[in-house]
Amino acid sequence: MDQQYTSALLGRAVDEFAKLPGIGRKTAMRLVLHTLRMEEDAVDGFCSAISRLRHEVRYCKVCHNISDSEVCALCASPHRDKSLICVVENVQDVMAIEATMQYRGLYHVLGGVISPMDGVGPGELQIQSLVDRVEQTDVKEVILALSSTMEGDTTNFFISKRLSKVLADEKRGLKLSVLARGLSINDELQYTDEATLGRSLVNRVPFVA
Repeated sequence: MDQQYTSALLGRAVDEFAKLPGIGRKTAMRLVLHTLRMEEDAVDGFCSAISRLRHEVRYCKVCHNISDSEVCALCASPHRDKSLICVVENVQDVMAIEATMQYRGLYHVLGGVISPMDGVGPGELQIQSLVDRVEQTDVKEVILALSSTMEGDTTNFFISKRLSKVLADEKRGLKLSVLARGLSINDELQYTDEATLGRSLVNRVPFVA
C-alpha cells in the first residue's frame, strides 16, 4: 500500500480519478473525498451512469455521432433539413454547432482529421462513408466545418477530391461549402464562441480547392 494513504481503497480511487484528462493527483484526491461525503445512493447512481455510458452508448450508423440507438435523434428527426450535411471532426463540434441554433441540417462526424504526423490517414476516418452517403442520398450541400488548421485544410481538400465526380454532375447540383473565415487560423471549432461560430456557418462560402 502507498504510504501516502491510510487506505488502499482510497489510494486506488485517487489513482483512477487521476487517469482522467486534466485531473492531477490533488484534484483527484478532492474528488475522492467529495465522493466519500456523498450519499450511497448518489454514488451508486454516479457509478451506474458511467458504466451504462461505456457499455450502452453507441455511434449512429448514419452520421457516427454518439447515440443511444442505431440511428441518432438528429438523423431520425423529421424536422431536420436532410438536404444539408455538415462535416465535422468530432462529437464536441456537433454540440458546438447545435449551441449556435443557426443550423437545422444533418451532420457527418469524421472522427478526426488527416494528420500524417500522428499516423492518421484517410482510412482511419469516416470519409468513405461520407462519400457513399452523398452518392446515395439527395444531398444538395456539403458544408466542410473542420477546424482552420493545416490538418483541417488538408482534410477539406481530400474530401473535395473524393466528391469531385458528384460535384461535376450538373444535374445533381451538389454544392460544397466551407465556414466563413470568422474563425482564426488554428482555431478549433469546439472552443469557438457561439456567436462567431454561428456567423461563420450562416455566411459560409463555396469551397475552392
